[in-house]
Amino acid sequence: MRAWPVDRTILARRKKIAAAMRAILPSEAVIEPEAARRVYETDGLTAYRALPMLVVLPQNTGELSAILSYCFANNIKVVPRGAGTSLSGGALPLEDGLLISMMKFNKIKEIDFANRLAVVEPGVTNLAITRAVEHRGFYYAPDPSSQVACSIGGNVAENSGGVHCLKYGLTTNNILGCELVLMNGETVRLGGCHLDQTGYDLLALVAGSEGMLGVVTEVTVRILRAPESARALLIAFASNEAAGACVAGIIAAGIIPGGMEMMDKPAILATEDFIHAGYPRDAEALLIIELDGTPDEVDHLVGRVEAIALSHGATECRISSSDAERLSFWAGRKAAFPAVGRLSPDYYCMDGTIPRRELPAVLSGMQELSERYRLRVANVFHAGDGNLHPLILYDANKPGELERAEEFGADILRLCVAHGGVLTGEHGVGVEKRDLMPEMFSEVDLAQQIAVKCAFDEKQLLNPGKVFPTLHRCAELGRMHVHSGELRFPDLPRF
Repeated sequence: MRAWPVDRTILARRKKIAAAMRAILPSEAVIEPEAARRVYETDGLTAYRALPMLVVLPQNTGELSAILSYCFANNIKVVPRGAGTSLSGGALPLEDGLLISMMKFNKIKEIDFANRLAVVEPGVTNLAITRAVEHRGFYYAPDPSSQVACSIGGNVAENSGGVHCLKYGLTTNNILGCELVLMNGETVRLGGCHLDQTGYDLLALVAGSEGMLGVVTEVTVRILRAPESARALLIAFASNEAAGACVAGIIAAGIIPGGMEMMDKPAILATEDFIHAGYPRDAEALLIIELDGTPDEVDHLVGRVEAIALSHGATECRISSSDAERLSFWAGRKAAFPAVGRLSPDYYCMDGTIPRRELPAVLSGMQELSERYRLRVANVFHAGDGNLHPLILYDANKPGELERAEEFGADILRLCVAHGGVLTGEHGVGVEKRDLMPEMFSEVDLAQQIAVKCAFDEKQLLNPGKVFPTLHRCAELGRMHVHSGELRFPDLPRF
């Protein structure tokens, strides 16, 4: 593993910084021994690791504010971390920086059924919100595949979506307010318990900001009434192109399903071997489409979707007749990532988004790249909003395969951008895609984004090294130039 360049001066100050942290926190909330810090050295992008200089676990806003104030005054870099499920390296620590784990912020502070909202701390897991309100017939809509583990603070940082984001929106569409602490220790509130706010929509700016503007300490989320009825269709096709055309046809008909997912043949076979959900093994592509609403509405839409699917050459169409059967349709999709993990020692999960109409062309282009790089790829993605999740299969024990997988992934993202898409849908940029940002944004675009960062974090101490391919002092913004070949951050340490 290549060593991350280390600021020896700051490392020599570890003892002093640890002593300062113990003056703010209980001793057990300051993690100094190397073996204990090793737990935090990576996130979901496990190919990259770095041992944090020090780890702290605050449990209230006052403690966090004091920590950030100290770091601001002493120019100490900070990386905030939730559950560590980020797939883009968003929570990758720095060897010369402080890592702040937010997982002690784990309380559901208020549930207001009358106003359909809940106030939660950022360490609360996504699924825990639904579990807390489902006894009254409510739920929290965004449902990323990692919802059993990922934290709501991390969801805000990455603007996470999930299977049902097509109809119910991403995290930004499902939060009403948040409290966050800025790098200088100042606490601010954005939004609240009301449906709208005056002035600039800073709440939308924070959603998806990847922990670079402030550290979220409280989130007010919308909770929704569970639909009266929900049914799912499992639809098989003889080609990816036919399945992609069906997706476009359903949306063009004005139908917005609760969820619409697509899997290609490698993913179908892997999930069927793993879960035994009854997926057709002879299908080249599979759509899982869920429709929800009143019973009459759902029955009507099921008929329309079935007709559209058959008109696009569906070879098989199953319609759930019970809730248990509907959940069995989803069981394979929800377990697709671990299922594909059985096909290869390692896989690299990508995340790009394209216009729906470009699905056939991009899937064809991915197959060509697969042949060029001599690596298999399985596709599982949110077909309704064009959010692709190609899973590149490789073996890190074979020399050069990890590097080839990363090059393959970068070319997939370039392909997405070339077809009018974007670099990420819900995983974020992090360190994974930061050097690809010039593929999508001009120098002026990047300069404006960095200017926003500087307005919140003038010293650029908060989660540095993420998102932007170059680093400049905020004072230099007026004469900034960003070039794809001018990478000023250190090389990332591979595991």
